[in-house]
Amino acid sequence: MNIIFLSPHFPPNFYRFCVRLRELGVNVLGIADEHFDRLRPELREALNEYYRVESMEDYDQLLRACGYFTHRYGKIDRIDSLNEHWLQLEAQLRTDFNIPGINEADIEQIKRKSRMKQTYRNAGVPVARGDLIATIEDARRLIDEIGYPVVVKPDIGVGAAHTYRINSDEELVTFFAEKPPVEYILEEFIDGDICSFDGLTDSDGNPVFITAHQYGDGIMETVNEDRHVFYYSMREVPGDLMEMGLRTLRAFNPRSRFFHFEFFRSRQNGQIIALEVNMRPPGGLTVDMFNYANDFDIYEQWAQILVHNRFTATYERKYHCAYVGRKSSKPYAHSHEAILDHLGYMIVHHEPINSIFSPALGDFGYLIRATDIHRIHEAVAYIHELS
Repeated sequence: MNIIFLSPHFPPNFYRFCVRLRELGVNVLGIADEHFDRLRPELREALNEYYRVESMEDYDQLLRACGYFTHRYGKIDRIDSLNEHWLQLEAQLRTDFNIPGINEADIEQIKRKSRMKQTYRNAGVPVARGDLIATIEDARRLIDEIGYPVVVKPDIGVGAAHTYRINSDEELVTFFAEKPPVEYILEEFIDGDICSFDGLTDSDGNPVFITAHQYGDGIMETVNEDRHVFYYSMREVPGDLMEMGLRTLRAFNPRSRFFHFEFFRSRQNGQIIALEVNMRPPGGLTVDMFNYANDFDIYEQWAQILVHNRFTATYERKYHCAYVGRKSSKPYAHSHEAILDHLGYMIVHHEPINSIFSPALGDFGYLIRATDIHRIHEAVAYIHELS
């Protein structure tokens, strides 16, 4: 079996996907713009061959790399990166090389928030009122219907990049004066808490692993207002979140893929309202949180799905696992050493965060776990306490 993995070195923890594929006898073929000798040793050993390109943004270079691997190894069975940034390129390559998975015909539905919104409606999943806006007049007509505050965000975008809350016509004018030259969608502001419905499907689209996460703040607020960062896995998935998550899963029908569906839970009435879909694992260290919350190896299970279409682990969500990020700009009351001394029995991992992710995740992250959610909240308060 031949599998091409784009950018296998980034995010840094994703090298384990390649390691687990190689352990199952797969020919793992890497393409990236990093020099081979700078890859971590475990990844170099997992790759049967590595093709370096000057730029991952240059489609012709990726096309030549895949052509080379096809000539050398034969038919390519899969291509992936598990990374939102490369989703469009993956779809193009799958289409050009007739590789199973999300192709160019599918990509609009899962990249454009406006298309997601219609799919949600068709599936009976509530969505925030909103639409695409081309001009400030379009925006004002829509705001006349839904009122301030509103949220504006790129129709195609990753995370909370260039996403803003607008509270007045003055702020709307400023936004249009500075708006990047891309399509934007405007939506009513939902006063709610963000939760996610996450997991993995087999080749028939059946969910073989399901979990859910609760977020302390939205990514938009975390980035734009420099807030603290934390979120945690739930041991039990609430019934209404399970229902809306499964409806979304059936509507978008990902096969042999991770999924990360984001929802609001309205503070006004508790209703679950769709935010967006992502056909990839959740970001940061969340994949590792899967493992710590369940005491299994999701990297191995993903490889088993791709190679044998079977999920061999059993799981019971034994722990709440939380990510707690700290920002170097904040004056914390407790040092790293004090945190390890006070909470060491709960901390399963800690590491500096790559600067690309630090606006959303902080500059340093801790993974903590406990069976009792109250202990999680106490630990988060200790880590985030300011002097």
